[in-house]
Amino acid sequence: MAEVTLERFLEVLDALEKGELRVARKVDGEWKVNREVKEVILAGFRLGAIKDMSEGQFSFFDKDTFPVRKFTAEDGVRIVPGGSSIRRGAYLAPGAIVMPPAYVNVGAYVDTQTMVDSHVTIGSCAQVGKHIHISASTQIGGVLEPAGALPTIIEDGAFIGGNCGIYEGTIVEEGAVIASGVIITSSTAIYDATRGEFIRRNADGRIVVPRGAVVVSGSKPVIRDGKPLESGVHLYCPVIVKYRDDKTSGSVRLEDMLR
Repeated sequence: MAEVTLERFLEVLDALEKGELRVARKVDGEWKVNREVKEVILAGFRLGAIKDMSEGQFSFFDKDTFPVRKFTAEDGVRIVPGGSSIRRGAYLAPGAIVMPPAYVNVGAYVDTQTMVDSHVTIGSCAQVGKHIHISASTQIGGVLEPAGALPTIIEDGAFIGGNCGIYEGTIVEEGAVIASGVIITSSTAIYDATRGEFIRRNADGRIVVPRGAVVVSGSKPVIRDGKPLESGVHLYCPVIVKYRDDKTSGSVRLEDMLR
């Protein structure tokens, strides 16, 4: 790619904020990363200089290429007062809700009717779909480097419970429910109790939570030579206990009524 100019960098940030450009999108059922966009974002750190961007009682010292994004009522995004920050280059669709305090990083995409709850962080380039509740104190990991790596992706209609961590390019497919406290990384083996087998990383090295899966925290025994250790030591292991049904969907719909 040709050397990135400041003008080109600002054009890309504007397009990201308008939702005209995305770091990744689904094409023919498969997520594809836009490597060039990530390379331009990375160039922004080289192009910037540290600047005092403090406002009132809040102190900010960051690269001048990545100020806090400004919104207007016409953007249609509810940002409740209380200390949230959304970095330039992040997109929040009309109808999105941000509860304080929360943080959304550059390149992130948050679609309509999604709630970003208190103490949630959405990392750089994360792609979050429509009608999702990301519950309090959850972290959606950022994947900015390497430029060709897919970011963390939460598809439409998923529900992410409180104090969860979804990291390292994990894909949570449409309608999945992640219970409170579940941590998923690229090295996490998820056990599907409905099928009696583990879900391993896909060909791209990512963990994919299947469509409609209901995942809770669990454990698995440490195995050596095909047998559990006599110590009884267990390792953390998320478990799919069922796939979404009418009862689960009813509980999630209640979230919409309470908004």
